[in-house]
Amino acid sequence: MKSNLLQELIQLNDEEKLILQQKHEVQKELYTSQESFVVEGEKFLNNNTMIMVRKHTRFVHFPKHKHNYIEVNYVFNGSLNQTVGNERLELRKGDILFLNQHIEHELEACGEEDIIINFIIKPEFFSFVFSYLTTENLITNFLINSLFDHTQNGQYLYFAVSEIESIQELIGKIIVEIMNPSMMSESTIKLYMGLLMVELIKNSDKVKYKDDTHRHHIIVESLKYIEEQYQDASLYELSKKLQQPHYTLSKEIKKATSYTFKELVQEKRLSVAKDLLENTTLAITSIIEEVGYENISYFYRVFKSKYGYTPKKFREQLTKG
Repeated sequence: MKSNLLQELIQLNDEEKLILQQKHEVQKELYTSQESFVVEGEKFLNNNTMIMVRKHTRFVHFPKHKHNYIEVNYVFNGSLNQTVGNERLELRKGDILFLNQHIEHELEACGEEDIIINFIIKPEFFSFVFSYLTTENLITNFLINSLFDHTQNGQYLYFAVSEIESIQELIGKIIVEIMNPSMMSESTIKLYMGLLMVELIKNSDKVKYKDDTHRHHIIVESLKYIEEQYQDASLYELSKKLQQPHYTLSKEIKKATSYTFKELVQEKRLSVAKDLLENTTLAITSIIEEVGYENISYFYRVFKSKYGYTPKKFREQLTKG
């Protein structure tokens, strides 16, 4: 299937033929009606369409521009070199780059074998995806949600996932579904995209991110600290590490995540405890100690509040299933 699709995509389209014949620059009128170079989703999406794919035009340098939509670059074949913000990125076959509508980028000319698929996605499309997508990885959850927020921050998420078969298969299914739509395609694409986000979260060690604000960096570093030091995490220790007043840091964490530092630590401890209950035979008292709690009755209370069962009942329910 993929080889047939490659043969189809490698054929020249009308825009590429014109570029090769007349050595044209990018024809901006194909992409925008604005004075500044902001590519408009309306040029490609009709009112009823939330997502589509388009082959990136080869053989021409794309000058700096933004979009009024979420763009996802997927390297179907070859490679893609571009500058995002002030950072040069080289995407290889199978890599994925999410760009929100506030970040500027420019792309070097692609050669004949460089086949890039651009996903053009209305931001509201992701409201469906995130309505059922949750993650207990604090960093990835924050990064992905902030990519699609309504601030004016320019951000990207770059996933070097060419070796992850499950991700490559899902992307292929999405492309085929969009290019060959059927009656259930819209629902199918949403579900595939949700599954794709889950797989990307599971491979969060493969992500690079970019945000133009120092505040965003501070929050990510705070979440990394909680992920790694949850057993004995301390706001005061973190504030020294980041050279921030503890009261300022506390406010910034709450503002960015809607949770206090203490609540984030507790969420992480509970998720680790739940995983240990599900996947080990460790005694409950050992698990409580492992995740950093000293007060057993307090742990029982907060665990039951979150998961609906005491730790003992929770484990019993697993064996019944």
